[in-house]
Amino acid sequence: MFKRILVPTDGSDISAKALNTAIGMARVHGAKIYALSVKEPFPYSAVSEMQPTPPQEFFDAQERIASARVKAAMDEAAKAEVSCEGHTVEALHAWEAIIDHAANKQCDLVVMASHGRRGVQALLLGSETQKVLTHCTTPVLVVR
Repeated sequence: MFKRILVPTDGSDISAKALNTAIGMARVHGAKIYALSVKEPFPYSAVSEMQPTPPQEFFDAQERIASARVKAAMDEAAKAEVSCEGHTVEALHAWEAIIDHAANKQCDLVVMASHGRRGVQALLLGSETQKVLTHCTTPVLVVR
């Protein structure tokens, strides 16, 4: 049924749980996993001299972190003998990057984690998962 499964990862324990769920589904369906980590863009300001970190150092650190997350996902998939491709992208909004990547890779399922925030906390912090659910045309499986 599913052949291309996108799994966004932020390196958290709950996203590891989503990855394990996706790996299990991929084994059952003979699917390929696409692991994705979204990098934050450099926070430019009008007073560039006051930036605590130079832009290139920031970009390098973001890439190291995102690449490590994707590599960890790919390693887990390899242990389970599931095909996996890893990608890092830079985006202002992670939810938009997830939706775009699902479309670009022609994924037929997105498996992602939810941290389970509710009420005012969810309203104030927002939820990438909720935004993906709201705007994505690809089916989304939420793991808690």
